[in-house]
Amino acid sequence: MKKKVSLVLSGGGARGIAHIGVIEELQKQGFEITAVAGTSMGALIGGVFALGKMKEFKEWLYTLDRLKTFNLVDFTLSTQGIVKGERVLQKMKDFIPDANIEDLPIYYRAIAADIKNSEEVVFSKGSVYQAIRASMAIPTVFTPVKMDNRVLIDGGVLNNLPINHAKRTPDDIIVAVNVNANKPVVRPVTADEEKSNQKIYLKKMNEFYKHLQKINPLSRQETGTDSSDMGYFDLINKTINLMTNQMAQLLMNYYTIDMQINISRDSCGTFDFYRAKEQVEIGQYEANESITEYIEKIGDQKQ
Repeated sequence: MKKKVSLVLSGGGARGIAHIGVIEELQKQGFEITAVAGTSMGALIGGVFALGKMKEFKEWLYTLDRLKTFNLVDFTLSTQGIVKGERVLQKMKDFIPDANIEDLPIYYRAIAADIKNSEEVVFSKGSVYQAIRASMAIPTVFTPVKMDNRVLIDGGVLNNLPINHAKRTPDDIIVAVNVNANKPVVRPVTADEEKSNQKIYLKKMNEFYKHLQKINPLSRQETGTDSSDMGYFDLINKTINLMTNQMAQLLMNYYTIDMQINISRDSCGTFDFYRAKEQVEIGQYEANESITEYIEKIGDQKQ
């Protein structure tokens, strides 16, 4: 009989792609995921999994460099964010139909934050895509989602690893995946094709920063590793990452977790989606390591 898993997935931008590898490894080793709760990128991956379309999503994700990722970025002149975030989700609907959360075959929860009323919002019903879009509204990057007298932004602002919203069933285990861990990164060897894709992506990133600078003159591309070289955009991004990781660490210390899978915060940058294949492999590797530790621990307890 398969061991049941209630899965909790953190936000972390492109690092969240590692969640795919984690899910694949858990299933490969005989675990059954019966529930998933996620924030931001964790809400996206968790939602796609709950919709039963992980394979299609992964295959599409691997093609994004060749299909010019930045064509999916819908820039806006709004003062509340520089990207509307609708185009990429609309593209996903071409091969992943939307559904209501209450109709999904497994338990699913997505976390957002209501900046207007200063409270956490948990999506337990309604459109999966609407929940994902709200949960991923990174402040200053994606425009907020306005809904029912609420102004919703990235759930990581309040709860980046929503362990408290995991559904428990008899004899299941809690598996929490934190993609912002303060640990060394184990990086797979980069293939020639990946190196080529990196060059294409970096070129697009330069175009992105140029566009950003037009919208906000205070923003500029980071020119060095010294913190004094950080532009406005990079400074905000790093500040949010630090804040969300500290809160996630507090939650992990407070709640009992049966298996904790940590992905290095240095594995890639928030917007390094060109590293999709690499992140999936990192997720597989770290999941395998944690599963091995868990099995050994259970074995020791039975002796």
